[in-house]
Amino acid sequence: MASKRDLSGSIATPDVKLNLGGEFIKESTATTFLRQRGYGWLLEVEDDDPEDNKPLLEELDIDLKDIYYKIRCVLMPMPSLGFNRQVVRDNPDFWGPLAVVLFFSMISLYGQFKVVSWIITIWIFGSLTIFLLARVLGGEVAYGQVLGVIGYSLLPLIVIAPVLLVVGSFEVVSTLIKLFGVFWAAYSAASLLVGEEFKTKKPLLIYPIFLLYIYFLSLYTGV
Repeated sequence: MASKRDLSGSIATPDVKLNLGGEFIKESTATTFLRQRGYGWLLEVEDDDPEDNKPLLEELDIDLKDIYYKIRCVLMPMPSLGFNRQVVRDNPDFWGPLAVVLFFSMISLYGQFKVVSWIITIWIFGSLTIFLLARVLGGEVAYGQVLGVIGYSLLPLIVIAPVLLVVGSFEVVSTLIKLFGVFWAAYSAASLLVGEEFKTKKPLLIYPIFLLYIYFLSLYTGV
């Protein structure tokens, strides 16, 4: 009988290479197996989306330079200073006014944390009242614009707050400073919200704005 031929041997692993942008990368056996079975999608790696790497301030739509410019527009409402004050109304934002309202709430605490929620509530619903009144009178203004202007215009009341702490014992001087702060805030807000479209109806909108800031001041002083 003829001797049996030794048929034992080994099969070399196929050398499979991937062409990625001109460079050849050797593929492992497991990778080849998955690709042959139609599971190559498991090996796909998504490229990082550049939009996912935006800074936090940009993600939240916070422009610090814009907020700083609007603060100066509110604190210095005189047209002769050359500020484009209409940007406070025409380009409203949320975070700037919210920061001003929260800061005003902080200095109004006096150990009563509930005043914070009151101030935020008055800001939201007081702005809504001014918005509705402006629309009834024929003004072309959005609620977001009113919310931003009313919020930013609290800055004069924040400025006079430390002065009131110093002259609080002088009743006459304190009252004059309070009136000055309210007029300052009301004028800054009204000059932005009350446009030429109101004509002879301007006092109907200026008056409730003035009353709104008197109420804000009363929440600060605890009256």
